[in-house]
Amino acid sequence: MSVAVVSLCSSPRLAHLRVQLRALAGAPDVRRVVVWIGDEEPPVLDAETVLRVPPGADGLRLAAARNAGAAAADGADLLVFLDADCVPGPDLVRRYREAAVRHPDAVLCGPVTYLAEGVSASDPAELAALTSPHPARPMPPDEAERTATAGEYPLFWSLSFALSPATWRRIGGFDEAYEGYGGEDTDFAFRMREREVPLVWTGGAHAYHQYHPTTSPPWQHLDDILRNGALFAARWGEWPMTGWLDAFERAGAVTRDAAGWRRVP
Repeated sequence: MSVAVVSLCSSPRLAHLRVQLRALAGAPDVRRVVVWIGDEEPPVLDAETVLRVPPGADGLRLAAARNAGAAAADGADLLVFLDADCVPGPDLVRRYREAAVRHPDAVLCGPVTYLAEGVSASDPAELAALTSPHPARPMPPDEAERTATAGEYPLFWSLSFALSPATWRRIGGFDEAYEGYGGEDTDFAFRMREREVPLVWTGGAHAYHQYHPTTSPPWQHLDDILRNGALFAARWGEWPMTGWLDAFERAGAVTRDAAGWRRVP
């Protein structure tokens, strides 16, 4: 089963991406596809395919970039999407392949461990001792899978997931109306659920998220979250990212009325 690993990257995550590419180098029947989403031309990268999707008027075009990466992976039997800051565990590709045989029509989602500051991810084989998946997502045993309930689809995240090209086409890819930060992955999950595509939590397909500074809530993305959240609400009748919106509201930056969330004047 041939695999294409699709990653999106811009300059701030370049060092993380290079660690990921080294971890995948030489893996049998694995093609590395990098979609460069920054303003500038991509640097020289150790990847089989490199293409560029520049930002749009409202910021990074993450949805469009994932769609372009899937198109560039034409001919692969399995698409694996892995964030640039994620290092694949030594069994990630194997477990996604095995799960894809048992669940050919599903979206597969493996656990992600967030590494602490200063932890090296240079040797994926040493990462097993650091495995501590994010507690908000289900984690079956390492050689098992579990099909998600309908209520678990909002837990889907795009850091690490896999699916066949046929399932990708059935879902329709990501909605390119989303630009900037947030919303497009939950929209993808809701489209998945609407089309009755199974979501399968895949034990043992571990990915390890390399440390970088973050803010919570993500103030730098406030306007993106409001814009993309309103788009999502218009389509699905509810707002995503409510944890962050509640935090913005507590800080006095946004308020909610009958029309939804908006900035405080």
